[in-house]
Amino acid sequence: MTLPTNVQRTDLSLLVKAAGSAPGAVSIDPSWPKPALRVLAYSADGFVEETVRVDQISQYRDSWPMVWINVDGLGDEAVLRELGDIFSLHRLALEDVVNLGQRAKVEAYDEDLFIVVRSPSRPTGLMEQVTLFVGSGFVLSFQEQPGDSFDGVRERIRHGKGTIRKCGSDYLAYALVDSVVDSYFPILEDMAESLESLEQQVLASPDQETVSGIYEAKRRLQGLRRTISPHREALNTLIRDAGDQITDETGLHFRDTYDHCLRIVEMVESQRDLCSDLMATYLSVVSNRMNEVMKVLTIIATIFVPLTFVAGIYGMNFEVMPELGWKWSYLVFWFVIVAIGGVMLAFFRRRRWL
Repeated sequence: MTLPTNVQRTDLSLLVKAAGSAPGAVSIDPSWPKPALRVLAYSADGFVEETVRVDQISQYRDSWPMVWINVDGLGDEAVLRELGDIFSLHRLALEDVVNLGQRAKVEAYDEDLFIVVRSPSRPTGLMEQVTLFVGSGFVLSFQEQPGDSFDGVRERIRHGKGTIRKCGSDYLAYALVDSVVDSYFPILEDMAESLESLEQQVLASPDQETVSGIYEAKRRLQGLRRTISPHREALNTLIRDAGDQITDETGLHFRDTYDHCLRIVEMVESQRDLCSDLMATYLSVVSNRMNEVMKVLTIIATIFVPLTFVAGIYGMNFEVMPELGWKWSYLVFWFVIVAIGGVMLAFFRRRRWL
């Protein structure tokens, strides 16, 4: 049985901003992947999807009513600053893009919305920071690594499914945030299967590995809880305080995503409670098994007490003991020993102690 891999990165080095640095400073780790820009521009009648350079973005904004620019990788400060200039991004928001480990949040900057969410990766279980800038006719998304949970959104745009190609940037932002929130469900399903396996181990053959598995599952669920809980506040902000940047219709969709988030939080809490119950069950099972062992050992010791008493008497070095000279003494001794043991065993079984 294997649990899902680590679901929470807590390395403080992810917060790369140096103490005392100026507000809006963009600090890049040289080990980060170089940015790869992918444009998906569309209208109600068609779409175009290409990998582009920064200097090609303006032509898509001029030609299409809706443009989604996805940036995979944060390892080039010049590219990030140029994107900030093209879309007039606030420098504090751009700073948060590269300061990884942010809590989920929503902030309004002039005509744009800045959204931070944390997306889980099912193969690795690691949490990735995803940041969105939502403005008039565009959504700009930043991700730490290539690979995401947005393939379903891309397919809807490519094939014109639903109303996504007829709506604005707020609806695209909803679709992306909803995809991130829904990506937690497979993680929790994996955790549920792992907990079910742990439950079977607890009842069948609990050992130290079982205890380690329970503690590991509990630690990961705590990480999930710390990650998903801030999304409730962020979604609530999008629903109630986004103003004109989110239409009433899209607000209704965000309410549905908020409900999904509440379900995830409830699932996490339920599984955390199950971990506590599993630990209590483990301790109870181990205690009961120990009691059974101690009961058997106590009964065995109790049976041997009178036998030891009899053997001790006839093991004494007295010269005058009438039974010692009798021809059948040895056989009678064993008969008495077996009889005592048999009577005690029958008594214990009758009392259901065995």
